[in-house]
Amino acid sequence: MDFSIKYRVSLAVIVLSLFISFQSKAQSDSIGKKWGPNDTLIVPAIIYQGESLPYKEMEMVWVSNMPPDKLAKYIEEWNRLRNAVYVTYPYARIAGVTINDINTHLTGLTSGRQRKVYIKTREKELKAQFSEPMENLSVYQGKILMKLINRQTGNNCYDIIKDYRNGLTARVYQTVAFFFGSSLKQDWDLKDKTDRQIENFVKEIDGVWYNNPYKPGIPATK
Repeated sequence: MDFSIKYRVSLAVIVLSLFISFQSKAQSDSIGKKWGPNDTLIVPAIIYQGESLPYKEMEMVWVSNMPPDKLAKYIEEWNRLRNAVYVTYPYARIAGVTINDINTHLTGLTSGRQRKVYIKTREKELKAQFSEPMENLSVYQGKILMKLINRQTGNNCYDIIKDYRNGLTARVYQTVAFFFGSSLKQDWDLKDKTDRQIENFVKEIDGVWYNNPYKPGIPATK
């Protein structure tokens, strides 16, 4: 065998031996080491093609030709509306399902007494679901909630109250809402800029949560 070949083989054996010894030492050190709270970094993860990968959302970047003060005001209003939609949309979905179900059942009831008893029963259900959460909503959030209920049901809150109770009750609620700077007679119109923004936020929530088959508790469909 050529001397240079022998030298390279010997060198490779030495390097391999050193690597194995370093690996063994590292393993023995890790077994005896007591890991502290700062030795492990917990990061968000996402499952992509069967593998868990670190995941992080980048902060939103605003591109605008508005002056800095106007842009800051716009971002503040945008965040306020977005937060209000995120807070109230789950309630609007539940209320929408309940109200639409009530309307469906009422079409089959011809007796005024039967309708009254049924409405009273479902009214208790709505109060049990929403009394406590509603107490924590701001006036602004309440206004957005009424818009979302209109979106879910196709009726404004004034008409819903009038149908379930009576016109006088609806007018009382409308007067109270007026003093809080709001209105029960809010229609849903995507020609309106605010309603279009709300719709975008709703689609955002649906995309990441309600219509996401990979969210916790919902098995992925094949």
